[in-house]
Amino acid sequence: MDRPSVPYNMQPSEALSTSAQLAITLAGFAGVVVAFRSGAIHEWSKMDKFRLEILLSNSGLPFVLSLLAMVLMTTKVGETTTWRLCSLIAFIITAARGQVLSRTFRTFSREELKASGSKRWIFYTSGALGIAATVLQIYNVISAQAFWPFFAMIATWLCLAMVQFVLLVTAPPVPKS
Repeated sequence: MDRPSVPYNMQPSEALSTSAQLAITLAGFAGVVVAFRSGAIHEWSKMDKFRLEILLSNSGLPFVLSLLAMVLMTTKVGETTTWRLCSLIAFIITAARGQVLSRTFRTFSREELKASGSKRWIFYTSGALGIAATVLQIYNVISAQAFWPFFAMIATWLCLAMVQFVLLVTAPPVPKS
C-alpha cells in the first residue's frame, strides 16, 4: 500500500496529551528515585534536593499547562486566543520559576557544586534554553499566535526535567548538608 505524499502532522490535542503523559511519567520516575535511594529525602544533600525540585517542577508545569491548553481547546475561545493565553501564562510561570531556581543555584558554594558532580555549564546551558523558550512565548503572544511556540516551551521543560532525572540518578553520593 502506498503512503500518502502529505506528511503526518500531529494535532495539538495529540501533542498535548502526549506531553501530559510524558510529564506524569517523569514525575513517577522521581518517585521511584526517592523510593529506592538510600536515606530519607530529608537526609539528602542540598544539591540532590534541588535536582529533585527541578525535576518535579519541570514535569509538573508541562502537565498543568498541557491540561490548561486542552481545556481551552474544548471551549468556544478562538484558536489564536488559546495559544496567546497559554503562552502568556507559560511566560509568567517560567519567568517566576526561573528567578527562584537562579536564586537557589547561587546559594551553592563552588565546593558543594564540585562535590555533587554538578557542572555550571549544565545549569547555564539549561538556563539559556529556558530563556530562549521564554522569549519565544512573548513572540507568540505578540505575533505568531500559534501552537508550536507554546509546545516548544512544554518540550523544553520536559527535556530539562529529563536532564535533572539523569543527573539525580547518576550523581555520586554527596555529604549531607
